[in-house]
Amino acid sequence: MKIATFNIQNLFHRDKSLLEKPFGKNLTDWINELDDLMRKPSISLVDQTRIRELSFLTGFEKSSPRPYAVLRRKAGFLYMKGLNYSTDSKASDLTKWNGWIELQTTPIRPEATDNKACVIAAVNPDILLLQEIEDRASLEEFNQLILPKFNCKPYAQSFVVQSDTLKGLELGILLRKDYKLVSIKIHPINCLVEYEVLTPTNLTIHILSTQLQKQTKDKDYTDAIRKKQASYIANIYQERIAEDKTNIIVAGTLNAPSYCDSLSPLIQKTNLKDITKHLSFEVECDAGNDATYHRLGAYRKGVNIKQKDYMLLSPALFETMKDSGLNRKAVWPEKRPQWSVYKSVTNKNVAASEHPLVWGEN
Repeated sequence: MKIATFNIQNLFHRDKSLLEKPFGKNLTDWINELDDLMRKPSISLVDQTRIRELSFLTGFEKSSPRPYAVLRRKAGFLYMKGLNYSTDSKASDLTKWNGWIELQTTPIRPEATDNKACVIAAVNPDILLLQEIEDRASLEEFNQLILPKFNCKPYAQSFVVQSDTLKGLELGILLRKDYKLVSIKIHPINCLVEYEVLTPTNLTIHILSTQLQKQTKDKDYTDAIRKKQASYIANIYQERIAEDKTNIIVAGTLNAPSYCDSLSPLIQKTNLKDITKHLSFEVECDAGNDATYHRLGAYRKGVNIKQKDYMLLSPALFETMKDSGLNRKAVWPEKRPQWSVYKSVTNKNVAASEHPLVWGEN
């Protein structure tokens, strides 16, 4: 059994709010200017025009992150599904829809999508856990049409659980033939799904797939949310151990380094073991200036100050692991860290993801 976790950062479309906004000092200046204009006792027409411009540039004009329409493809035709989800309208002369519509997402370059598939094909896991998927339709299109381009057979089963963010940050699982998805449990906290999988050797694996709160400028607030989420997952893990379920995996994007207090309920207060500490764990070392440190470049045993993606194993599974590793050959190196990448990864825009794929084989 080979299992992997991969934050794929969407397959074909990504919510605009998740994209980097490289405005730097400009953004601060725009906000200050907007604040000054709003404080004026009397606002002229020129000021009103400038306020609208600044509201657009800073993103303040968005009243709701929820998209008011969804485009779908059926049998080669485009359909528009309205906000009330009541009817489907096909683009045609009868509907008088000219095909123009404002979208909340931006397309991902086909080269980037191919590189996502290339990473998965290189590892070829039997059980694949994915974070940040748009929807099941996108996952199936990727599974059936993109993976085979890289000599990777489509997975026999797929399942997607929708998050409550409405930003295409769904969790998914893909299974090879003869692997059975026995049960699925969706937990009340955001982004936690529990799978029970039966392997061809009749080994039952309990998987807690998750994506914890991402770090924001308000560090104390987001750390508190993440610690609450980690505590909940730790309690679920302890409950399963008490039920004599020994083959347990906690996997996904935890969005903090292992030494962070927000992860202490999982990392320090349980007997879960990080697969990166396994003797079999393999990854190409960093060739950059920081290669001597235990960080993203090295990804070796020790403190990794940039680690976000984890596969935590119960002692029973950790001891039976035969091989493990990490594939970041489609991650674009930023600044100092340097490692070899696929020839198809020529810049950040065509990188598969900012996250590596982590895998283990039993």
